[in-house]
Amino acid sequence: MSDIDTSGPWGPRDGRAPPSPPTATAAPSSSPAAAPPLDRGQNPVWALVSTLLLGGFIWLVTQSWVIAVAAVFGLFVHEYGHVLAMNRLGMGPARIYIIPFLGGLARGQRLPASEWDGVKVSLAGPAFGLLAAIPFLALHYATGQSLWLQGVAAIAFLNLVNLAPAPPLDGSKALGPVLARIHPALEMGAMIAVGAAAIWWGFTNGAWIFAAFLALALFAHIRRGAWRPEGRRLTWGEAGKSVALFLLTAAACVGVGALGAWPALMGGAGNGMELI
Repeated sequence: MSDIDTSGPWGPRDGRAPPSPPTATAAPSSSPAAAPPLDRGQNPVWALVSTLLLGGFIWLVTQSWVIAVAAVFGLFVHEYGHVLAMNRLGMGPARIYIIPFLGGLARGQRLPASEWDGVKVSLAGPAFGLLAAIPFLALHYATGQSLWLQGVAAIAFLNLVNLAPAPPLDGSKALGPVLARIHPALEMGAMIAVGAAAIWWGFTNGAWIFAAFLALALFAHIRRGAWRPEGRRLTWGEAGKSVALFLLTAAACVGVGALGAWPALMGGAGNGMELI
């Protein structure tokens, strides 16, 4: 399960420029430069097919329809968090794409105006995505059935994994600019080390598609070298706030995950529920 946000610091350079500062009105030109075509988003039919393939794949792997539904629902909420941040920061109108067997991405019409904006976009997905756990938690308390907590745990895990500082996950775009602010070599070394660890985890846990995807992303990251996106770099104050927001988001993911795993950790004692 992965999430890709192509608008962040490690997104592909596709020719879309960041927002330009206000300038004086230019004189009319007989041959104005053509504006980049507007991204109209994913074809609705293919979006539906991709969603069904993704949900079916998760069900096949986990053998739990609750986890499959929670993961797909959580993915949409997660990506919508990116979309809200992009639109708020002048990068919209942003679109959501679903990728079969992997996850999804949110794509804006232009790059962020600053790395600080990129950090906020990256963390908006995991932070907002935790709201998807509310319906499953409510169903658990309303029915007394612990299977709904599987959905809570799945959503927390989805967002926590995306905070891993491995390309192209959200964590790499939240912490990458901070590390580059210290020294570009520190960012490169950290991304390679964490990316390699994530790939090893994927292969040893049977997540072959996820591991292969991370391997390709890490290879592209290494080839890209020390390239940084257009736009203003982080200030030291923004770097400190980026780390603080990252830690708060990670703590929130762990807290929501603990709610989902608590009955299992306690062995179901004292709650009269049979764990599934």
